[in-house]
Amino acid sequence: MTAGTTLTNGTNGTTAEHELAALQREHGRPLFALLLRLCDGDRQRAEDLVQETLVRAWQHPEALRADAFDSVRPWLLTVGRRLAIDARRARQARPAEVGDAVLEHAPVCADHAERSAATLDVREAVKTLTPEHRDVLVLVYFHGASVAEAAATLGIPPGTVKSRAYYALRALRRVLPGYAADLR
Repeated sequence: MTAGTTLTNGTNGTTAEHELAALQREHGRPLFALLLRLCDGDRQRAEDLVQETLVRAWQHPEALRADAFDSVRPWLLTVGRRLAIDARRARQARPAEVGDAVLEHAPVCADHAERSAATLDVREAVKTLTPEHRDVLVLVYFHGASVAEAAATLGIPPGTVKSRAYYALRALRRVLPGYAADLR
């Protein structure tokens, strides 16, 4: 298709669709090759940009009638290149897209209701422990005290703190079977 060709829907049997198809046949491959390079090998994006370029040609037939050039290819390549640049800038302005594969491996966080229910379950389970085991468990696991700090606070040897913590967790595992993985 040359510069003198128009994209009109006349009565001479030549429709805009036929002319657009001719434009695509004549200039589509070079346009696609350029856009594929500009899209870093992303075929889908390059095909979308070729379509958008041809839509622009359909929307602006006056640009294709300009007598200043022998072929419409430079105009098409320029429009395609500008569309590719705009698309790249738009992608860079947005956060990166996350694929499904990434989401499959993402850790699942319990919602507020689940955390609240778990907290109530653990509180009830801790009440079933003996006072000695409960004191050690509260100091070491809930208050973050070290074994030495818990031993000093309770006035017992560090080995006893370790032993009571072990048996307290073991008792909780029996009372809370659904939480066993969290109590290791």
